[in-house]
Amino acid sequence: MAEITIALSKGRIFDDTAPLLEAAGIVAKDNPASSRKLILDTNRANVRLVIVRASDVPTYVQYGAADLGIAGKDVLLEHGGNGLYQPLDLNIARCRMMVAVPEGFDYDSAVRQGARLRVATKYLQTTREHFADKGVHVDLIKLYGSMELAPLVGLADAIVDLVSTGSTLKANHLRAVEEIMPISSRLIINQAALKLKRETIQPILDAFAQAVKE
Repeated sequence: MAEITIALSKGRIFDDTAPLLEAAGIVAKDNPASSRKLILDTNRANVRLVIVRASDVPTYVQYGAADLGIAGKDVLLEHGGNGLYQPLDLNIARCRMMVAVPEGFDYDSAVRQGARLRVATKYLQTTREHFADKGVHVDLIKLYGSMELAPLVGLADAIVDLVSTGSTLKANHLRAVEEIMPISSRLIINQAALKLKRETIQPILDAFAQAVKE
């Protein structure tokens, strides 16, 4: 039976994925939250998990270092999805990609008057396309964390970030003004691996699909 490597990231995606893996008969021998291991063995001798940064999952799958992976739609849009088969929306790690501004900032008026906005985000491609479709000129500022700080210190007029409950925005006196798109995590598969290892991969894909339905 072919050896299968699945790329996952720590945190919410791993926690939400664990029941899906279990439905496919795959259980990690170590918990990534407490283990320092980056390669985790499972109860199946031919299946291993590799723990990588969320933004790197598509790259590992694209270049064949992993056969399958689970990545957020936000990450896949920025990556471009080249060479990846995306057969299944897993409906996990759900949130929304939003535009947010400081309380008191008149976003509608600024957009309507054609103001040039400074927008801080790590989602440059998605943000660029969103504002281009609206005909709004933006200067994009790439940040890797703490987006909420940018408008508070005058670095940006607005941010584009993932919003789950909105409590972080509220705590920092920001408000969401526009939803760009809903986000959830997808199963991704290396196209070559799907052809060469279909007998092993297909049952995993089927088990995931059934678990999502339930």
